[in-house]
Amino acid sequence: MTLLEAMLDHGVDRIVFSSTAALYGEPQSIPIRETDPLLPTNAYGESKLLVERMLDWFNRIHGLRYASLRYFNAAGATKDLGEAHRPETHLIPLVIQAALGTLDSVSIFGTDYPTADGTCIRDYIHVADLARAHILALEALNTRTKLIYNLGNGVDSACAR
Repeated sequence: MTLLEAMLDHGVDRIVFSSTAALYGEPQSIPIRETDPLLPTNAYGESKLLVERMLDWFNRIHGLRYASLRYFNAAGATKDLGEAHRPETHLIPLVIQAALGTLDSVSIFGTDYPTADGTCIRDYIHVADLARAHILALEALNTRTKLIYNLGNGVDSACAR
């Protein structure tokens, strides 16, 4: 709220918000659409939903233009920049470490998903694609007042039930 008020005080009239697909909770159908019910099942999803609601009110009351980009699973690095996780908890780096032999094994949780091996399939989107999406959303706010988009790679997620 303080950030949005400061933006108004300084004439900043648009914002791109990094939201989350966790807003949907347990989806009712796949693919998840931006118009599907917002029913988060954890504090992270609920906190992002609260910010989206504030953005909507600031749009209505003050004309603040906003884009809300709902990510599924971000992954990757650029050729110049990477990540540092100590200890590592993300699946992709752990799988790479196991493939390189620097890690003995990787634990995969869940064996009852509707996939060939019963494990979860996740919809990952590369961080470089997310960066491009942010730039495109900011540019689109030159002519639009409100944008809400799910960002993923379009591969069906078998983790949702």
